[in-house]
Amino acid sequence: MTFSSKQIKGGLEEYKGEWSTPQITHLLKRVMFGAKPADVNYFKTKTLSQSVDELLKPQSFPEPPLNYYNTSDYTDPTGIALGATWAFAAYGDGTLNSKRRNSYKAWWLQQMFYQGRSLHEKMILFWHNHFSTEADTVSDARYLYKHHSLLRKFALGNFKTFVREMSIDPAMLVYLNGNKNTKTAPDENYGRELQELFTMGKGSDSKYTEDDVKAAARVLTGYVVSALTIDYSFTPSRHDTSDKTFSSYYNNTVIKGKSGTDGMLELDELVNMLFQKEELSKFICRKIYQFFVHYDLNESVEKNVITPLAEIFRKNNFEITPVLSTLFKSHFFYDAQLYGAVIKSPLDLVIGNLREFDVIFPNPKTEFVDVYTFFVEVVRQGTIMQQSIGDPPNVAGWAAYYQQPIFYEAWITADTYPKRVQYTDTIVANGITRNGKRIQIDVIAFAKNLPKPNDPNLLITDSIALLYKVPVSAERIEQLKRDILLSGQSSDYYWTEIWDTMLVRPQDTMTLVKSKLQSLYQYLLSLPEYQLT
Repeated sequence: MTFSSKQIKGGLEEYKGEWSTPQITHLLKRVMFGAKPADVNYFKTKTLSQSVDELLKPQSFPEPPLNYYNTSDYTDPTGIALGATWAFAAYGDGTLNSKRRNSYKAWWLQQMFYQGRSLHEKMILFWHNHFSTEADTVSDARYLYKHHSLLRKFALGNFKTFVREMSIDPAMLVYLNGNKNTKTAPDENYGRELQELFTMGKGSDSKYTEDDVKAAARVLTGYVVSALTIDYSFTPSRHDTSDKTFSSYYNNTVIKGKSGTDGMLELDELVNMLFQKEELSKFICRKIYQFFVHYDLNESVEKNVITPLAEIFRKNNFEITPVLSTLFKSHFFYDAQLYGAVIKSPLDLVIGNLREFDVIFPNPKTEFVDVYTFFVEVVRQGTIMQQSIGDPPNVAGWAAYYQQPIFYEAWITADTYPKRVQYTDTIVANGITRNGKRIQIDVIAFAKNLPKPNDPNLLITDSIALLYKVPVSAERIEQLKRDILLSGQSSDYYWTEIWDTMLVRPQDTMTLVKSKLQSLYQYLLSLPEYQLT
């Protein structure tokens, strides 16, 4: 990609320019999964400020994941009935736990698909990548659900409290060996990642030492996880009660050793110490910027975006929402050079595609088994495109969010691009069938929601305005019209006539109209332009 944010003028001053389809789709495609036409039209009735304020409202907690896996050949051995939640049940066995993990992942993608007009779900994915855990390593689906609940609770909340709670989260304790960290055998895994990946980063101004990692590990001794309570507990006899001295980077802070249950107070002191460092706020703001805006960080971005955002973060006692509000209302964010400058993640592609075309699933209340079964397939699609929800490849998350110099260009390879096209081709032409039911893009319904679908020129340009974030040449549009909608004919009236006829006599031309629209949208979704957001 040739884009460079050095070309962008301005910073975090509030955007005062045009607020219409280009700006709205840019915002929605970045902060949600796709820009649904209904949402685009809705936000046209709001100002930019009103739109961002509404998008920043957190969603209510959804009902927990369900047992969809009871069949004539299998029954949950812990007694959880079909349609009931397993999230707080006994463990069972490995087979059951594997089924529950599938349920958890399918449930999670349902939350993305059914999201309201809020960026809450996208922020949960952001924090999932930041506080990365792997489902296969944590294993226990109940811990995974509890971890997700923590991400959901603090996604738009207070980062300082978030870090503290994450440090004693059962899934994180298992994933980074915190439950094995004792005074006789300190485990440095979490103490290292807490600083390197979760708070300070690895930038030039992040100068914590190996001794700081060791001291943090000793602070965090004594925590264990119980499969019975599905929670952490603190065992004073496993805790290191000696004093912990940190380096000059942390102003030679000494955390006095404490005995008994007072040992848990050391965690609060550790968090307080970390949050005194200015680099922490900059590191988090850089990650937010790279996730939502672009990976290119240079001196201009550092000066005009990151530094002032970090100051806002600190002045607001590490509340996340003020940072996001400032960024998404800023002049910088709406510079047209940012439109289409990011490659969609697999989840952005798959979930965004389903949402933008308003694909209809079975009723999630009465046909939840079918809904879960379909979303298991959606999980699989993301996985084969290299983004397995719940299972980032390592503690650093998905490489596309951090690996220099290519970052999210890594999403597109000789292997993954054909799989993306195969997915969009299938969902348009044949759909996905499970248990005798089908989910599929209804191309006619999508076209009907456009302003003037019987005009072949507007049909194509209005579709492109919703689906693409980069311009398409007039020559390409003319070719699409001629080759697909007009079947090589020269008169636009050909398309107008078969469309208008379909509306009054569907039996005459609906099959022809559907075939042409399927060819059109298969082509549009297969192009590189559709991979950009």
